[in-house]
Amino acid sequence: MKPTRPDIFEALQTEILEGAIRPGDRLKEADLAERFGLSRTPVREALRRLETRGLLVHEPHKGMVVAELEASAIGELYVMREILDGAAASLAAQHATETEIAAMEDQVARDRSMEHRPDHLAASNRAFHAAIYRAAHNRFLVKSSDALAEALALLGPTTLTAEGRAHQSIDEHAGIVDAIKRRDPTAADRAARHHIRNAFKTRLMQLDQRAIDDELAPD
Repeated sequence: MKPTRPDIFEALQTEILEGAIRPGDRLKEADLAERFGLSRTPVREALRRLETRGLLVHEPHKGMVVAELEASAIGELYVMREILDGAAASLAAQHATETEIAAMEDQVARDRSMEHRPDHLAASNRAFHAAIYRAAHNRFLVKSSDALAEALALLGPTTLTAEGRAHQSIDEHAGIVDAIKRRDPTAADRAARHHIRNAFKTRLMQLDQRAIDDELAPD
């Protein structure tokens, strides 16, 4: 079903947040108008709203493209992720229900069957972290996490494609859930922070490799 006018902004926003449209991708008014079966005016309005939110930038000779984070911004983002995820895990250890904990355990078990499917695992990874925030039972923490969601989408391809990272990430998730289940806030905070630091390390390695590949690429 094609989105109605009020849905165009949300449809494009969702595709960016879920990685269907990636940083650096160009969004053409004509193509989007044809895809949604609408005139260019509502499409242009949606693109402007996305630009205002920082998800799109206007580049000379290219038009609207999905924004890419600078290296310094990536570091700042992971600092906030570590703080918030640690707090969420700590609160979850104190307030999560037995049902919520069981659901997280089940998700970790399911993720092991998707270890070699990074795209599927990336979606499940987002769901896992959202589950921890819900289990924290703190609406203000959830709002703080939501504020970072759009910036997280601009990080680019998942780090779970890196060799060995998927297996390591699932083990780290299991450690977080174990600490929550033991009702140990300190251990849960430590496990969550360790998980984000490892994700950041992998992200930096990917960025370094991309820079090397670009340097070696023929003109």
